[in-house]
Amino acid sequence: EAFTALYRRRQGGVYRFALRMSGSEALADDVVQETFMVLMRDGGNFDPSRGSVAAYLYGVARNHVLRAFERERALVPFDEETDEAADASHENLVARPDPLGDLTRGEMFERLRLAVLALPPHYREALVLCELEEMSYAEAAEVLSCAVGTVRSRLHRARAMLAEKMRGRRDAEASGEKETEAGGDAAAQGLRTARCFA
Repeated sequence: EAFTALYRRRQGGVYRFALRMSGSEALADDVVQETFMVLMRDGGNFDPSRGSVAAYLYGVARNHVLRAFERERALVPFDEETDEAADASHENLVARPDPLGDLTRGEMFERLRLAVLALPPHYREALVLCELEEMSYAEAAEVLSCAVGTVRSRLHRARAMLAEKMRGRRDAEASGEKETEAGGDAAAQGLRTARCFA
């Protein structure tokens, strides 16, 4: 019963973390399964004095995602299902009260998602844990097995890289059109929007 309760409480967060790190629903499902299998098999080795159960689970999930990256030597490509889902969502936009606003938010969210997935893994995991999973620096440091200062540094660098990627994408899309919103503002707004979609 305790395991089932823990699974129900924590599996969603582990899944979101793996999905945001990899961009693959299939890999995220595998990571959740493997993470909780490790807990079942090696749960007796968990030492609460070394950190929280959540940090332990995210750490195991992180290791599985990084191993998958090593096996594939590249980011996992997006499934065709993602494109099909996007097409279906565009068809449903007409029935909504503000289809243009919904479309704009959806496009910005997709640009942000692609920009986050393009970050190097060690920056991406700090960003995902602190910004999207809303962990404290200390909690993220536990998961990443590093110092709080390292988390802060990686997060700062990830935000800067993300702002640059968002600015570059926006500039490429605008193709000479002047826009007033700065890339950093767009990235920050996008992260706030991403939390709403989670």
